[in-house]
Amino acid sequence: MDQELYGLISRAKTGDKEAFALLVKRYKDTVFRYSYGMLADRMEAEDVSQEAFIKAYYSLSNLDNIYAFSSWLKRIVSNLCYDRIQKQKKNNTVSGEFIETHISNNDMERTDLHMTIEEAMNKLSPEHREAIILRDVEGYSYDEIAAMLTIPLGTVKSRISAARLLLRKEMKREMED
Repeated sequence: MDQELYGLISRAKTGDKEAFALLVKRYKDTVFRYSYGMLADRMEAEDVSQEAFIKAYYSLSNLDNIYAFSSWLKRIVSNLCYDRIQKQKKNNTVSGEFIETHISNNDMERTDLHMTIEEAMNKLSPEHREAIILRDVEGYSYDEIAAMLTIPLGTVKSRISAARLLLRKEMKREMED
């Protein structure tokens, strides 16, 4: 399986558009979930996902290590998300989308919890949000996150610890309101 993936990456690096299309198909859901987790806005996440693959396509020849493709792609997505967050801050716009309320009572409780989590996540700094998403949503190890973000392992651990603590406090506050 991994050999097949690395073969695709190698072919895409040489300009094989079909191979790149297969990489997009393989990574599109992961890229979208990550973007959505960072931005909490479906349309922004879709835009970032498309932009990330375009950027990856045109800079794939610069990828030195095909075994680091996933980390490299995540870094592209992360940078694009940070850019969007900065633009939102400058424009004073609020990101996020409203969840449909045409659902059963049981689903309503889950929706309330989802909204509480989303609101709490939006109050975290982009660095803390990114750490939580990479570790607790995407399931990457501390070492993998350190490599992806090009930061020391200790920084990753402290960000995740701090993010979890802040998230817990924010959720408690949201649930009390």
